[in-house]
Amino acid sequence: MPEKINFTPSLLDSHCIIDARTPLEFAEDHLPGAFNVPILTNEERVEIGTIYKQQGAQLARMRGLELTCGRFAAMIRETINHAAGRPVLVYCWRGGLRSLSMATLLESCGYPVKQLRGGYKSFRNQITSYFDNFVPPAPLIVLHGMTGCGKTTFIKGVDRRLWSAIDLEGLAGHRGSAFGSLGLGEQPSQKRFDTLLWDALSKAPSDRPIVIEGESRRIGEITLPGRFYDVMSDSCKIWCSASLDTRVNRLTDEYALQDYREPMAAALERIRKKLGGTHYSELKVMLEEWDVRGLTSGLITHYYDKLYYKHRPWTPDAEIILEEFHEGERALRDFWINRSST
Repeated sequence: MPEKINFTPSLLDSHCIIDARTPLEFAEDHLPGAFNVPILTNEERVEIGTIYKQQGAQLARMRGLELTCGRFAAMIRETINHAAGRPVLVYCWRGGLRSLSMATLLESCGYPVKQLRGGYKSFRNQITSYFDNFVPPAPLIVLHGMTGCGKTTFIKGVDRRLWSAIDLEGLAGHRGSAFGSLGLGEQPSQKRFDTLLWDALSKAPSDRPIVIEGESRRIGEITLPGRFYDVMSDSCKIWCSASLDTRVNRLTDEYALQDYREPMAAALERIRKKLGGTHYSELKVMLEEWDVRGLTSGLITHYYDKLYYKHRPWTPDAEIILEEFHEGERALRDFWINRSST
């Protein structure tokens, strides 16, 4: 009988993680680095579940064998190829029959394998508990500033020898505004975002600050989990600025793709009331004529700057200018060195 073990983060490095759930379950969320080797297809899981409810466990298991036994050899071969000599950790939804079947088959072939006790559900419980009791692994430096000043680009480019950096908007697949989904596709599930954020935080060294962008509690359809927003709000805050011309240039570069025209029209319609009829009409004409610079300038002036940071109930710990990113990082470094020495 394969050994069952509890989840610890070290398993992600020491084992090849195999998710035996369906592709749909895997797509919603999975352990970091896991490979999906499904026992059942999406449709087969529905069928087995229906039989279980209507006719009982015995007939459901018999039908499961009929559907899957011809695939066992291929599944084991695929798993061993993924493992590439590493021991295997197998899981399913609750550490039940699917992962047990896969682990038993691997063990019978003489391959080192363990089964995750409690399955994905136990891992998910740990993630939830982590954020409910969130304590950052290193100090957070939270960057705030008006739209277009380049915070996300700055965060991605900081020297990783001095800072850790987590792009919250990148993980969420959304920039957090009415136009925030442009070019980013569908957002991940809430569970997937939580796992991605947990994974990024778990990899952050304790000896360097973590630079992130200030966000509201929601980024598109994603909610920052547990106490993360509260801890972020209580952390070191940096106000970032850039000239209006620089902001317009950066936002124009970001929006200036022809594929964005249709989704931008829909986003513009959503903020019509906030813009007011005159500004909406002006911006709509610019969009139709594909005057991207005029459009972004109008959005900054009539929408972003009136909506975001209109009232700041806090005073920043420092201010940096992001006209040139390397100068901004130098200012941030000088601030942090002085702060740490006092």
